[in-house]
Amino acid sequence: MTSTDTLPTAERRPLSKRLVSANTFWIALVLLALIVVFGALAPESFLTFQNFQYLFIETSVLLVIAVGMTFVIITGGIDLSVGSVLIFAGMISAKTMEWMSPGQDASSAGWGVILVGMVVAIAGGSLWGLVNGLLVARANIPPLIVTLGTLGAALGVASLLNDGSNARSVPTALRDSLGHGTLEGNIPNIVVVAAAITVIFGLVLHTTRFGRYTFAIGSNPEAARRSGIGVTRHLTNVYLLTGFLAGIAGFMSLAYYQSTTISGHTTDNLNAIAGVVMGGTSLFGGVGTILGTVIGVFIPAVLKKGFNIIGVQDYWQQIAVGAVLVTAVWFDQKRRRANNKR
Repeated sequence: MTSTDTLPTAERRPLSKRLVSANTFWIALVLLALIVVFGALAPESFLTFQNFQYLFIETSVLLVIAVGMTFVIITGGIDLSVGSVLIFAGMISAKTMEWMSPGQDASSAGWGVILVGMVVAIAGGSLWGLVNGLLVARANIPPLIVTLGTLGAALGVASLLNDGSNARSVPTALRDSLGHGTLEGNIPNIVVVAAAITVIFGLVLHTTRFGRYTFAIGSNPEAARRSGIGVTRHLTNVYLLTGFLAGIAGFMSLAYYQSTTISGHTTDNLNAIAGVVMGGTSLFGGVGTILGTVIGVFIPAVLKKGFNIIGVQDYWQQIAVGAVLVTAVWFDQKRRRANNKR
């Protein structure tokens, strides 16, 4: 039996050639070029600490669910439900904290109640991820259909819990710490949490057996199965991980916005997929990096922030982001054809 720990095989090429041929290198150049252009057009508004602080804050929640999406897409799957799972996690967390508070007003709730709310959010997100994983891996239902179904179901349950309206009773202590608190140097706590999660799961993807199995399944599921990888169990765990991270993202969103913001997260799934694909992760599986996802998430964020500052209309922003996404997919297909010819 072939050892799966050797998958995939590392290329032995000079560092400079590997750097230039890496998608992440070129994507990083695109991001840098955007920053330079907007910095030149509006230096007093764009190149400010406050602008970048808001940019990082606004991207934190999306980055967390994009990290989970990276794992799923590398396996060759997709998860359309993460935005709804995020809303569901925030809703059950908020409602739990309300039910545990006098008069169902969680504004003055202490850390005991907040901790329970966090656990409930993560457990709720993980539950949806487990459902997705079981249906995709064990029932062999296409992930597009499964997660399209759970997208509607999770959003429906979240709306049902509060009669279709947002839950707004959020502990002040949660808002002042995770939501709007800062470390020394005015670094937002929510950004620190998102960065820590990104680093941890970046290490998981690129340095552990779990990550190698993820790449192996995305490259060739049958070969991975014959190599001794438990493909069914691993796929289930990958979707469980995505739900787990969506649960954390729901709690972070609740802390920052002090509301479940149902309408504000309905396109998070598409934004996460766009960021992951822009970052060089292949929709066909087997290729991707967490660093690329970080850059890919920031490209549309920088575009929108820059366009807002220089006064470009919303519809032009949508066209620009769409064009970048299509270009990224075209580049991915072109690269795959080139690799197949070798």
